[in-house]
Amino acid sequence: MDYEQLFKKISPKEIPDDVFTLFGEIFPVVTVKAPEGCNAMVASGGGMAVHFRKPATWLIFPSKRYTLELIKKEQKYTLSFFSDDYKEQFMILGKKSGRDSNKMEEVELTKIETPLGNMAFEEARLIIECKLTQVTTASVDDFYSEESKAYLSEAYTDPGEIRQYVFGEITCVWVKK
Repeated sequence: MDYEQLFKKISPKEIPDDVFTLFGEIFPVVTVKAPEGCNAMVASGGGMAVHFRKPATWLIFPSKRYTLELIKKEQKYTLSFFSDDYKEQFMILGKKSGRDSNKMEEVELTKIETPLGNMAFEEARLIIECKLTQVTTASVDDFYSEESKAYLSEAYTDPGEIRQYVFGEITCVWVKK
């Protein structure tokens, strides 16, 4: 099927879910298309904002993630949001690295190319296309609440692992018809 038969283009202001549900309960699958193939992972932190006067998303990545490496290289990516019916499938993308496995072939989701040439999934109910605008690194010293410092200490036991914040301008938003 043609992409625009499956999805309807909307403005970022028309996104049907609130940001806390999207990034706190549903979790996006971040997908990058690269010449060597595509890779996807489940993001566990992020949100939406206005960045450089444009609608944007932000995500938190562990610095050693293969998907982050590809985002920096390709400078565009998608966020796909699914209903709970697909949770078992998209969680496969969060459990393995695409650097040393072919997890994209293991998952029972249908890859689909957007009109802008990005990769997403046909089963998604919401797709947000982004263009990379900034990657910044936060240190533990940048956090002030005890809760955030404790979270970082628990989440990152490897001293070489740091958090990187990825900001991307929203270039297109699609909802399932």
